[in-house]
Amino acid sequence: MAKKESTFLSMVATLFVVTLVAAGLLGSVFALTKEPIRLAELKKKNEAIQVVVPGFDNEPSQEVERMFLDGDSIYLYTARKGEEVLGTAVETFTNQGFSGQFKLMVGFAPDGSIIDIAVIKHAETPGLGDKMEKDKSDFSVQFMGKHPDSFNLAVKKDRGDVDAITASTITSRAYCDAVKRAYAVFMESQNKN
Repeated sequence: MAKKESTFLSMVATLFVVTLVAAGLLGSVFALTKEPIRLAELKKKNEAIQVVVPGFDNEPSQEVERMFLDGDSIYLYTARKGEEVLGTAVETFTNQGFSGQFKLMVGFAPDGSIIDIAVIKHAETPGLGDKMEKDKSDFSVQFMGKHPDSFNLAVKKDRGDVDAITASTITSRAYCDAVKRAYAVFMESQNKN
């Protein structure tokens, strides 16, 4: 059997076939996982709304307001029990995290005080920045019941009222930034309506 000689054309054809197969496989995996990922994110978002504004009986994701701030979208979900507004869950973000962007859900009572905060998504350092999650430390508890007009949303190192997470000042500052952004959008929405 004669050995085939490699030519430029045969190498290009082989590379094209390999690339085509790899792209097809990647596309198939993306198509198969897209909907389950979307449903998992929606479930996590609904659970976060339930945590930050408990007791509602409506479907807050059906009553959503979208606003733009600092180049990204912020979503406001109104939680009601009957006709009474229990609060507003604000899906906010910051780009100042140690590992980039992370997202929070901040619940505000109608008077603007913070009900609770839940972390939706982050890539902060395990054992350090991830202590912003409620199940890893009590960091977020200090925000509960506080009104951003009287509670300075900055770490104490920056002359604020927030006790930073030990060894995670960057994450703590970013967390405060996300909460401030949520409050600004919440107030803008309140003034608009």
